[in-house]
Amino acid sequence: MWLLSYWILPVISAAMWLGMLLAMFIHWFVISQPQYPSMEASQDIAYISDVGAYGLKPLFITGSVITTVFLDLSFFAERYLRHTGRLARNTSLAQVILSIISILFALAGSAGLVLLAIFDTYRHRRLHNYFLLLFIAGFILSAIFVCAEYQRLGIHYRNHRILRTSFWVKLAFILVEVALAIVFGVMTFRGNRDVGAILEWIIALLFTGYIISFFFDLLPSVRTKHRVCPGSEEELPMSKQSRRQSGSDRGVSVHGAGPDEYEEDLTHDSAGPVPNPPYPVSTPYHETRQGTNTPNAYRANGYEDGVNGYTNRTGRISSWVNRWRNA
Repeated sequence: MWLLSYWILPVISAAMWLGMLLAMFIHWFVISQPQYPSMEASQDIAYISDVGAYGLKPLFITGSVITTVFLDLSFFAERYLRHTGRLARNTSLAQVILSIISILFALAGSAGLVLLAIFDTYRHRRLHNYFLLLFIAGFILSAIFVCAEYQRLGIHYRNHRILRTSFWVKLAFILVEVALAIVFGVMTFRGNRDVGAILEWIIALLFTGYIISFFFDLLPSVRTKHRVCPGSEEELPMSKQSRRQSGSDRGVSVHGAGPDEYEEDLTHDSAGPVPNPPYPVSTPYHETRQGTNTPNAYRANGYEDGVNGYTNRTGRISSWVNRWRNA
């Protein structure tokens, strides 16, 4: 079901983050842009940390926790879906290591965001700055390792457009955020705090786009929920009736009969342009019993007499129909 799929995780994270930022900015702007105690005398524009250090601190902490929890779950979901084959599988150990490292840096960045919200800039300025650095550096390094993984995946899955798109989006995020973070640090260090505050709001808003990029990474898993993946952990035996029923419900083609049935993939981005190969679970009956003309499909439908028995029964039925017509 669409509403219960993994793509909802980054959507919740991005919605919470963007909603929190808008609420904090509107609160500061509507109440006549007050001069917070943590602001300098020459400063007119408040940092996010200035707004979050006072009346909206509970919102700042809650929003940061929800954002990071669901974003980290998106990282874990992406790793799980690639491991089980519902997204394009990693083709080397190096790709798996890159994915794990990106998760670790994302966890570090998440810890930095939550801690900077707790240790506000007014009461714990030094700790707040350290955690701000941890937040920015953690997610930028995480994005670098994600890009490295996707670049290697793209070599093996050249027809997967979503991998290339996600790679370029994340690479653009890295370049823009690094450039803005450098300018932000320089402006803040030189005392030009209004420019620094503007850059901080821009950096935070761009982070929303990075979160949304994981929505497109996880979206293909919706169409591979019931896909049979050879060698994957989700490869489970299905009866002929249940397999045909699941295929017809989702509008996919089910080929073959009995244990040799397989489903066509519904998206090239998740599983490639070639459908799952009709790998045999067991050898068809007519191939194992050479010299007989009894296909497995006839026996599966109860015709134990094989082709000859089926032909004889059909002939008897036809003769009965002709007698009824001539009567």
